[in-house]
Amino acid sequence: MKRYVFLIAYEPGGFEQAAAEVQQSYFTAHEAFSTYVAEHGNELSSAALADTDTATTVRHLDGAKSVTDGPFVETVEMIGGYYDVELPDMDHAIAAAAILPPAYAVEIRPTITITA
Repeated sequence: MKRYVFLIAYEPGGFEQAAAEVQQSYFTAHEAFSTYVAEHGNELSSAALADTDTATTVRHLDGAKSVTDGPFVETVEMIGGYYDVELPDMDHAIAAAAILPPAYAVEIRPTITITA
């Protein structure tokens, strides 16, 4: 099994303003995603993230720590959640990502092991 992190990006505000049946379709898609992953691998963790206006960014600039409110970069889309899963290969990861709501841009990133 390989480990993948799915970063879910979307335009802010769309879900909150959507009709109840559209919101339910999102929940249904996430349930289908979790079912697919369970059938083919393992879901290690997942979470929805608070809006970007709650973010804090830490940088090291010229040897000093800089802490600022807000996201790292300003974009139209925000990362709103993630899944950390184990699946057999990238083909399965792509198939799983395709199950999520079509309003999402899903970035799939394989994890790597860093050794000292």
